[in-house]
Amino acid sequence: MPAILVETSDHVATVTINRPERKNSFTIEMFDQLGDALRDAARDPDVRCIVLTGAGDTFSAGLDLVEAAEQMERLDQIAFTFEADRSPAIVLQELDVPVIAAVNGAAAGYAVGMAIHADIRVMARDARFVPATKRNLLPESGDTWLLPRLVGWEQAARFYFLGEDMTGEQALAAGVVSEVADDSDATKERAAEMAAQIAAMPPQAIQAAKRLMRAGRTDEYSEHVHRALLQLLPMFRTKDFAEALAAFFEKRQPHFTGE
Repeated sequence: MPAILVETSDHVATVTINRPERKNSFTIEMFDQLGDALRDAARDPDVRCIVLTGAGDTFSAGLDLVEAAEQMERLDQIAFTFEADRSPAIVLQELDVPVIAAVNGAAAGYAVGMAIHADIRVMARDARFVPATKRNLLPESGDTWLLPRLVGWEQAARFYFLGEDMTGEQALAAGVVSEVADDSDATKERAAEMAAQIAAMPPQAIQAAKRLMRAGRTDEYSEHVHRALLQLLPMFRTKDFAEALAAFFEKRQPHFTGE
């Protein structure tokens, strides 16, 4: 079976890290494979939402340390062969299509970054986030840029410096995830429900809103308002805007086509 599975149905692409016999840990090749799978899913005009999860009851154990220990010389060469545009973390930051992480079990090291780079996170109650620093590794996927912005400096410091695992309930209280579910299956089911809800929304507006949120990290206020106006004006000419108006006046649910 492929190490990264992609299934598309009803405008939702489910991307599954599929190596359950090794707790969905990453081989070196899988990093590029996941980045490519995410980018290809987002390029599919039929896809309006992506769900990222792990096979079985584990999200991902991060880098396969057994394999890494056997390939130290190859790991030293990664700095010279690294392709940024295929890095899953960078791809996740660039995608306009919304991404939901269904953290259905333990997420360690690199997998923590995959989860927090999603737009929305649902986590199993008994799952946990495990910091990379616990294994004398670093959160190299921009986690140290993003996590303090999600939870504040002190919460991020506790996670990295004390090496304390973060449970689903703790992640919810800290604001790392927006929902917890009872178990692995319930986590995937809830993520699928939210993905279906997103897929029923007008895709052009959703993707434009995500672009604006991303730009808002660095825009000055006046620049951002101008940017928003420029993205808004073309919306008035779309078929989906006409459908939204018609559905409002006819008191029915709209059906959006992305046109």
